[in-house]
Amino acid sequence: MEVENLRIVLEKAKYFHGHICPYLALGIKASTIAMNRLGIKRAGLRESIGERVLAIVECNNCFTDGVQVATGCTMGNNSLIYLDLGKNAVTLIKRGSWKGVRVYVDADKIREKYFSSKGLELFEKVVIKGGGDENDIKTLAKIWEETGYKLLEIPESEFKIEEIRMSPIERAPIFESVRCHSCGELAMKTRITYINGKPYCLKCSRKEFYALIGRGIVKMKM
Repeated sequence: MEVENLRIVLEKAKYFHGHICPYLALGIKASTIAMNRLGIKRAGLRESIGERVLAIVECNNCFTDGVQVATGCTMGNNSLIYLDLGKNAVTLIKRGSWKGVRVYVDADKIREKYFSSKGLELFEKVVIKGGGDENDIKTLAKIWEETGYKLLEIPESEFKIEEIRMSPIERAPIFESVRCHSCGELAMKTRITYINGKPYCLKCSRKEFYALIGRGIVKMKM
């Protein structure tokens, strides 16, 4: 995919993600490398309905939003698989052949080569420490957007690229819903627990369940 086309994808990702930032762009760039190596395009009608292409991400940050927009593999169409590994990497797999390409981004190397010191200082101030004023936020957004566009042009040699083969992964099964005896809401059958013979959702039964938050998959109660 040409750089100009990548810029169009990044603009679409901005609408999806809320802003342009370096790792949003890297998610798009890494996905494009994998798609080109596999000889595929963004998932359309057939691919998304049939889960013919799977994107496996290893992080839950801005990078993953770039992957979803670029590949068309999303959590909602069951073509996005999340591995709680904390790495900026995406693997694209063709269902059937189970051949794929994994593309990994080394954050330290990318920051050292392509990030400005001013951008990193403001990121520390605004995002990590939660400080700064409106001007700091606007300045960071401008620097991050400029950096994002620049990262679309970096060479493939900046990425670790591997051809892989995976074991088959099941298609998303369709489960019936069961109505909770307490709240009256429908919940997937596999997320229902029975107490004295009556069905309860995990929330009403006070059972632990898993949630994906900023630091990864954790157990929660509500």
